[in-house]
Amino acid sequence: MRITLKDLTKRFADTLVLDNINLEIREHEFLGLLGPSGSGKTTILRILAGLEIPDSGTVSINEQDAFALPLIERQMGFVFQHYALFEHMSVFENVAFGLRVRPRRQRPSELEISERVDKLLELVQLGGMEGRFSSQLSGGQRQRVALARALATEPKVLLLDEPFGALDAKVRIELRRSLRNIHDATKLTTVFVTHDREEALDLADRIAIINRGKIEQIGTPTEVYEESKTPFVFDFLGRTNAFKCEVISGTAKFEKRSFPVDPPIADGPAVAFVRPNHIQLLKVGSPSPSDGLKLPGTAIVRHVSALGPWASVELRYERQVVECELMRDQLKELGIKVGSKCEIGLRYPRIFERLEAERDVGAAVKTWQSRLRFRRNRKSSKGR
Repeated sequence: MRITLKDLTKRFADTLVLDNINLEIREHEFLGLLGPSGSGKTTILRILAGLEIPDSGTVSINEQDAFALPLIERQMGFVFQHYALFEHMSVFENVAFGLRVRPRRQRPSELEISERVDKLLELVQLGGMEGRFSSQLSGGQRQRVALARALATEPKVLLLDEPFGALDAKVRIELRRSLRNIHDATKLTTVFVTHDREEALDLADRIAIINRGKIEQIGTPTEVYEESKTPFVFDFLGRTNAFKCEVISGTAKFEKRSFPVDPPIADGPAVAFVRPNHIQLLKVGSPSPSDGLKLPGTAIVRHVSALGPWASVELRYERQVVECELMRDQLKELGIKVGSKCEIGLRYPRIFERLEAERDVGAAVKTWQSRLRFRRNRKSSKGR
């Protein structure tokens, strides 16, 4: 089923929630709607399901006006963020509910209902639990029941509103792989809302990144991560270090050092965004790396966290906090510890105009820095 959203706008009182959204959802694809809380993701999902009406714009399902179709003909299954299971019903009855409430002429026989429910419970790995009640299930199991219930009516489109939000990290990872397998097995069109970038990058065929009611970028996980078109997208998809620079004739200048700007931007104040794993730590006096640019001056190591094969290092460079990720063996080789001085090299910086970057992610950068301080202080207090 192919769905097209055109010029979709929605307000709640004086708040603009969706601002001229244009989006095509392809048949059989797994589309992720990714963005911060309040960006408009769930509103899009609710409009698709018929639970909200836009102020303007159109939604087409296979080139038919969705608003002219009865909800049952939209053929959409919805899994809510908090599952909304019926506490007084067994797992079997929860899954069968959508079939039992159909008009008599469209209702399957009891045998057909039983066979379909049994098949779905096996699909979501809940075989043998049909007699249990939701109070007897874990969070992950309740999520699977909600998914089976949505699939029971044989929808063409599956809508998922942050279904893993209430689960712990290990269960989330297990269930998202199961969800992808179910999508591939059923050949549904799936629209998945999340604010967790790792989930979106892992699950989706394409990702629409939404900010303040607008779509910032649409593309495959590789495209949006490696070819971010706006500062917001770059920052939202991973931790970011920001360094001020000046663009002159297609080159970013860091005092006496420079870096080519690709794609090109207008001359003027700019910001270079660099992922922590693209920050190089160098011994003081080392030559500039062949695959990067060494910044002037030195940095001081403020915090080191070595877990497994990777190490995370927090540094103070001039007046800003810089995060670096490197292999643990490199940490030992460099002799890095709290209080050490080192130099910083940059690899693969993404250059944006400064005003655009500060507008989009200034607050986000401050949030990351406050999180670093909180994490460091919490570990220090535990040590005491």
